[in-house]
Amino acid sequence: MVGRPALDGVRVVDMGWGIAGGYATKLLADAGADVVKVELPGGDPLRGYSASFAPIHDHGPLFGFLNTTKRSVVLDYRTAGGRDRLLELYATAELVIERSEPGEMEALGVGWEALSRCRPGATMVSVSNFGRGGPWSNRPANEFTLMAIAGSTATRGRPGRAPFNAGGRIGEWMGGVSAAVAAIAALRRAQRTGVGDHVDLSLLETITPTCTNVQTLWGSFTGEYDTRALLEVPSVEPTRDGYVGFCVFTGQQWQDFTVLIGRPEWGDDPRLATMGRRIAAGESIAGPIREWTAARTTEEVVAEAILLRIPVAPIGNGANLVELDHLVQRGVYVPHPGGGFVQPRVPYRNAAHPPVPFRPTPLLGQHTNEVLGETQPTRHPLGQPVGGTDTAVPADSMPLSGVRVVDMTAFWAGPYATLVLTALGADVIHIESVQRPDGMRFGSVRNPDDDWWWEFGPTFHHANVGKRSVTLDLTRPEGMELLHRLIGVSDALVENFSPRVIDQFGLNWDVVSEINPRLVMVRMPAFGLDGPWRDRVGFAQTMEQVSGMCWLSGYPDTSPQLARGPSDPLAGLHAAYAVICGLHARERTGRGSFVEATMVEAALNAAAEQVVEYSATGHLMSRDTNHHPHACPQGIYACSDGRLIALSVETDQHWTGLLAAAPELELDRVAVSASPADRFAARHAFDERLSRWCADLPAADAVDRLISFGVPTAELGTPRGGDRNPQVNARGFYEAVEHPLVGTHRFPALPVRFGRRPERWFTRPAPMLGEHNAEVLGGLLGVSKNDLARLEATQIIGTRPTFASPPQ
Repeated sequence: MVGRPALDGVRVVDMGWGIAGGYATKLLADAGADVVKVELPGGDPLRGYSASFAPIHDHGPLFGFLNTTKRSVVLDYRTAGGRDRLLELYATAELVIERSEPGEMEALGVGWEALSRCRPGATMVSVSNFGRGGPWSNRPANEFTLMAIAGSTATRGRPGRAPFNAGGRIGEWMGGVSAAVAAIAALRRAQRTGVGDHVDLSLLETITPTCTNVQTLWGSFTGEYDTRALLEVPSVEPTRDGYVGFCVFTGQQWQDFTVLIGRPEWGDDPRLATMGRRIAAGESIAGPIREWTAARTTEEVVAEAILLRIPVAPIGNGANLVELDHLVQRGVYVPHPGGGFVQPRVPYRNAAHPPVPFRPTPLLGQHTNEVLGETQPTRHPLGQPVGGTDTAVPADSMPLSGVRVVDMTAFWAGPYATLVLTALGADVIHIESVQRPDGMRFGSVRNPDDDWWWEFGPTFHHANVGKRSVTLDLTRPEGMELLHRLIGVSDALVENFSPRVIDQFGLNWDVVSEINPRLVMVRMPAFGLDGPWRDRVGFAQTMEQVSGMCWLSGYPDTSPQLARGPSDPLAGLHAAYAVICGLHARERTGRGSFVEATMVEAALNAAAEQVVEYSATGHLMSRDTNHHPHACPQGIYACSDGRLIALSVETDQHWTGLLAAAPELELDRVAVSASPADRFAARHAFDERLSRWCADLPAADAVDRLISFGVPTAELGTPRGGDRNPQVNARGFYEAVEHPLVGTHRFPALPVRFGRRPERWFTRPAPMLGEHNAEVLGGLLGVSKNDLARLEATQIIGTRPTFASPPQ
């Protein structure tokens, strides 16, 4: 039965701007919330942006994509009258999403305290570059410099050339979905307790683990902190008619790849057994790989690779994505409701609570009279609470307290989804087997000859901190029967097996919903549950390759390069959002729901700008090292002490600040005018002058000078040094977690601070394999000690992989 959208009846006041604010509230609007976008008379700055610099009437294509289904109100809340009308609007809202720097909203009398007076129980989510509090709280920054600070930029580049940022402003998209997750989690708690909250999100903290592959933890586990940008082998390779992307992650995939290219002897060569060793081999293997791919078309390479189940993809871009057969057959791209371009659909599908159909993007102030007419004080008295109050739920409880999740995920994307649910208070039970442990355990800092080596994987530890582990052999009836019993006492199930595996297990929605009609089931296939690519294997790199993220990353004269991993947490965050939406709808209906949340569609939404821009204007966006039409000058520059700095001029205020900080450069004479288009046309001339200027100054002096004039600037951080940053440490972003085998390490937590958050996000370390078999199967399901012993003796459960040697 199809019901109302999950967030039907929820009003959101959207005071965000740009990508992060716009995408957060887009997700809420797509789920049925009434999103009222409040803009100052000049409008959201993103309205006037187009990557092609094409003439704009009311808004450009990227703004159009991000703001479908919303209503627009113009209020100058810098004035007393405008502030009063905004407070009346606050009195009707359950959520307020705002994107300002700390102190701005409070100074205008429209911050958190004002909201809590107008609507006790309402929640405000504040998105800012560094979060509220800490020495850098009001430091000028944008996505480009935040990625540099986090150490993400330093992971990409080639020897002798400048490192480059991941294309497409991925940090902003990550911030947007993170804000949406935090908002709906806080909403769930508020509607149970009647008490709202102020949620403080830091974009730097969002980016640091997700856009660096949690490299700080790898440094902590290994003691090795010096890293350099490397180019995977194989990666994105040239073909006769374009490019093709590979992701050779496991040993079996490497073996299969060597067969694919006619070099099976490489598969038996221990000098090539790991990615690190293949990178070290350099041209001796990279050259022959290129020769093999270059002799074939992309379609031919893909067709041969998928027969061997090698993760492979064509390299997507703004022009070809809408033509890929899989995306066409699944209807991924749909017409923009206002006409003029196509855009990706909502990246998850809830069968019982479908998203609302897209409505046209509002013109600036289009709904001012309509919305303000709905906010008369007599209709919405100030101080009206949100929802009811459940006296059994403490006001300071975790948002997902009392929720139990069966976690049938592996590697990073799926476990990241359930990590978020864990940190928000859910009891997450991670299902593995001694025959097939989570593959991320094999990304270990120990050698396979070491005892317990599978327990030393840094990424596994981060993705599973706080969970419980149960092992079940699901190929045997007793293992499956125990899983059914566990599903019966749980609230959600999340899985990211390939579709054929779940089919073989007989765990489709009909079966699961019969076991537990209140369960929310989220499936996370790489490409979807139907379509020509249904059974293809896909990892984060595959998603970056096919979605267009790769196309925008790199140098203009080389192959596209990987964005380096953000697609995994990006997919995980979207799946976590879908789970909480499902739980929210269940509060109203009493029934669970089935959700498909594909990895590829999460990536396609975050890379949507390429498609909407091309279909609107015919402009094909492409990689240009660190140049981007939304900010110029922008680049990485070497200083006199050999250190690198990132500089980005995104606004007119930044441009004015740069001219004042370095008047001797006469940058205002370089471009024809100060318009973004003319500045972008002069980008190489800007680079030349700024490179000379920086070369005469130590990095710290250059940064201090530019920052003092309000120009976003930062020294490049190292990928494994993010936990040394004074800002994140002042905010307590990293938490020390003690593990009985690996010792104590500092883990990046959630990038949000709830006003009533616990002392810690993480209450237990990542589990050892099968560590909680007795606790869960015995304590929760009532399996006797004798039966537990028998199950372990027959390896239906266990604590050591079947391939492991006996304990030493």
